[in-house]
Amino acid sequence: HPESADSWSDIDNMKYKVEAGCDFLTTQMFFDNNIFFNYLYKLRDAGIRVPVVAGIMPVTNAKQMERIHKLSQAFLPHRFVALLDKFHDNPAAMRQAGIAYATEQIIDLIASGINNIHIYTMNKPETAAEIQENLSEIIPSCKKN
Repeated sequence: HPESADSWSDIDNMKYKVEAGCDFLTTQMFFDNNIFFNYLYKLRDAGIRVPVVAGIMPVTNAKQMERIHKLSQAFLPHRFVALLDKFHDNPAAMRQAGIAYATEQIIDLIASGINNIHIYTMNKPETAAEIQENLSEIIPSCKKN
């Protein structure tokens, strides 16, 4: 959390919430799965065993991402920054690249045993539908009937 003094303070806050009855946690958006995995390991080391929902945001608009990044202070890996730099001035390409990046993140999470994933679509259900289609063979329940 960007307002936490450090990651261990954040872990302490999560532990307090779980002890108070929270039965699952949802992360803020992240663009580097290693950040999520490290956080999950810290939670488990602290004895926090509730399910953790991974927060993935498909970036379909570079300007919107600039604003969101200022608010969230999320770490942006080089690969993601390169994507923004390359496609920021082509909205269709940015959308396609952002959905592909998010899909790759989700595939990596699933392959690593993470089954609880929240997609921050910013009120764009068509983005979720495209990701659902991308995952239709990976997650059979994503297939359209």
